[in-house]
Amino acid sequence: MKGLPILVLALCACSSSPTAPEVDLGFELPDSWQAGDQEGEAIRVDWWNLLGSLGLEEAVGEALSNNRDLQATAARVLAADAQARIAGADLYPQIDAGFNTIRQRQNFAGIPALGSNLRSITFNNFGVSLNLSWELDLWGRVRSGRLAAVADLEAAAADYYAAQLSLIAQTAKAWFAIAEGREQLTLAEQTVANFRLTSEQVRGRFRRGVRPSLDLRLALSNLSAAEAAEDQRQEQLQRTLRQMELLLGHYPDGSFAQAQILPLDLPPIPAGLPSEMLERRPDLIAARRRLAAADSRLSQARAARLPRFSMTSSGGTVSSELKDLNDLDFRVWTLVGNVMQPIFQGGRLQAEVVRNDAITREAAANYASAAQKALSEVETGLAVEGYLARQETHLREAADQANAAREISEDRYLRGLEDFLTVADTQRSALAAESLWLQTRRQRLEARIDLHLALGGGFTTEEDLDS
Repeated sequence: MKGLPILVLALCACSSSPTAPEVDLGFELPDSWQAGDQEGEAIRVDWWNLLGSLGLEEAVGEALSNNRDLQATAARVLAADAQARIAGADLYPQIDAGFNTIRQRQNFAGIPALGSNLRSITFNNFGVSLNLSWELDLWGRVRSGRLAAVADLEAAAADYYAAQLSLIAQTAKAWFAIAEGREQLTLAEQTVANFRLTSEQVRGRFRRGVRPSLDLRLALSNLSAAEAAEDQRQEQLQRTLRQMELLLGHYPDGSFAQAQILPLDLPPIPAGLPSEMLERRPDLIAARRRLAAADSRLSQARAARLPRFSMTSSGGTVSSELKDLNDLDFRVWTLVGNVMQPIFQGGRLQAEVVRNDAITREAAANYASAAQKALSEVETGLAVEGYLARQETHLREAADQANAAREISEDRYLRGLEDFLTVADTQRSALAAESLWLQTRRQRLEARIDLHLALGGGFTTEEDLDS
């Protein structure tokens, strides 16, 4: 099922496929992206494997194989393929064979031969026939309908790829959310252990009369808040684990054991060219194919106003004896030509042209809007990348300094050189800085995933398939 849309697009590229009308985006495409610092890297098909997390490739493969929503999308491709074949069937002669048999009794009016009985005769009639009908598609009405169905099929295949990319992105984001959740939980557990040790130290100093009860209450308050935060991290992790299991098609029991840590390094930023992105993103390809389908249906509606030429023919044998059906002396045939010109249908045909013209205009506007949003998503992703990278660096430094300040304040408190308010403040600051760094690290990974998604991932274009 995974390779089906590739085959569908390859077949469509080799057969007749309608060309979509050109759409004005309202501006000229630049030669390169304007935001960020691209390094000209090629956009790889398996971009998620570049994110530096062992096991992610397996999870993505499992999601692509087992996810029920993706399977439903694949089934829609099969349905569109069948519909394209149905729409093309009218281009060819329709041939069918028939066999019929008749047994008939006929009465004759007149003087009865005996009593009140009427004279009658009973006879049999058998026939076999081969029937042919064919519409000569002089104006392309049937051909346009088939082209529209082919474009719908291509759109469905592109939708399947878009669903694949979306599922890959969701799986990767859930993976990194689990990794962050586990690191946040580890940080929370370490914080609880540290605060518990601090509270015991403060309790001992309080019992010896060295420190006031205020210090003990502050220490116990910090400990309770840290324990509550640990429970919150547990709850968040369990939710994320079950979200991942749902994507993978597993029973959601929270037993997913992979994704332990966030990767520290990211590959260079891929980019390519704006014009390439428009040809690569599957959602834009789907929108363009739907525009082509609407344009073909407009041609079909226009052709429906013109005369239709059709031909029907039938040949076979008819006999009162079944054994004579193979005897050509009993052959019969008919040949009928037909021309039909619509004259008055209450404006239905012209209204159909107007309706399909409006649908085509709508499809063109939808494509232009989708293309503009796609360009904006890439430019935004490239701009955000630099900000998040610098933010992550600053937060790592802030966390290191906060941890150093916490260690100094704890040491000074034990030597009687600092009050506990400073200790409590530095402990909370160190926890917040470390937690925020982990959160930003995950956000940067998600932003990179969104950038790959905006660029079209590693989607293979129809031109690549055809070559």
